[in-house]
Amino acid sequence: MTYITGEIIKDLREKKNMTQKQLAEKLLVSDKTISKWENNRGLPDVGILTDLAKALSVSVPELLTGNVAMNKNVSANMKRSKFYVCPICGNVIHAMGSGAFSCCGIRLPELEEETPDSAHEIHVENVENELFVYLDHPMNKEHYISFIAMITDSHIQVEKLYPEQTPQLRFRKMGHGKLAAYCNRHGLYVRSI
Repeated sequence: MTYITGEIIKDLREKKNMTQKQLAEKLLVSDKTISKWENNRGLPDVGILTDLAKALSVSVPELLTGNVAMNKNVSANMKRSKFYVCPICGNVIHAMGSGAFSCCGIRLPELEEETPDSAHEIHVENVENELFVYLDHPMNKEHYISFIAMITDSHIQVEKLYPEQTPQLRFRKMGHGKLAAYCNRHGLYVRSI
């Protein structure tokens, strides 16, 4: 494991428009101490890392690596939903934007939309106050639709499906949005509604 470097401390401090003295005051150390850290003539004690990370508005892992995660999803909208599926256990993770997720010890890639073919076309029929959604898709242990979701700007409804189950269900109408269906072999398919 690498330890924090002076360049990382200086870069994060400057991004916050903070002087060495201001950072020193937050940490109850001298500005000379901050200068030593930034010039690699000394290192902060491990016991101060949590306070240093907090003062620089980053997590301790970000502080140690210098890889600061920037939140680009400032106005979350359910239509920007992203799905992640574990290829080992089948766990489905939903996020209102891109993120970094892992399951069963592996980092999960964000599912990308695939171009639908006849087996992956999402069919929709209006039935009273509901949408009847179905796919003409095999449903066996080797090849099946794992979930179908209805997503609007303010709601999401996800229905988990299992092999031997029919890939059809009803959703309550909640406005315009999209439907998403995930095939365990071929990926994510989306249709606007």
